[in-house]
Amino acid sequence: MKLVTGGARSGKSRHAEQLAANFECVLYIATSKIFDSEMAQRIQHHRDSRPAHWRTVEQYRDLNTVITPDNEAHEAVLLECITTLITNVMYDAAGEKPEDDWDFAVMEQVVNQQIDILLDACAESPAEVILVTNEVGMGIVPENRLARHFRDIAGRINQRLAQNADEVWLVVSGIGVKIK
Repeated sequence: MKLVTGGARSGKSRHAEQLAANFECVLYIATSKIFDSEMAQRIQHHRDSRPAHWRTVEQYRDLNTVITPDNEAHEAVLLECITTLITNVMYDAAGEKPEDDWDFAVMEQVVNQQIDILLDACAESPAEVILVTNEVGMGIVPENRLARHFRDIAGRINQRLAQNADEVWLVVSGIGVKIK
C-alpha cells in the first residue's frame, strides 16, 4: 500500500495517478458525493481527466467490496481521497441531529471502523493500493468546532495509514518526496 499526502492543490492527485499509470489496469475509487452544482462540476472534471480505460467505482464505505483478494496483482487501485471519505462517514454518523448534539467520539469510532475495513482489504488484495489524503495539520487551528474535530480525526487516521503503508509520499508544489 502506498499513501500520497499533501496540501490542497499540491499535486498529490496527479502524483498518485502517475504511480497508478505504471500498471496495466487501474481501478479508481472516488469517495466524493455530489451535494451541489459546484461539486458536480468538480466530479465531472475529474471523470473527464482520467484515462478512459480506467474503471471507476464511486463509493466511500465498505471498501472491502471493491478492494478484494480477487483484484489482480497487475492492477492498481487508486482511492481518491481519504479526507473526503472521512467527511462523508462523519456526516453519516451524525445523522439528522443538529450539530450541537453531534458526538464526535462516536463519529470517530465509525470512521475508524471504516478505516479498519479498508486496511484489512488492502492487506488481503494482491493489487497495488494507492491512497490519497490531505495533510491537514500544517495550518492554523480552525475556529469552529466541527473543523477542529475533523482535523484531529483526519490527522489520527493519516498517522494510522502511514504506519501501515509500505511507501508514503509527501507532495509539495507538484513535487513528490518519498518519506517512507
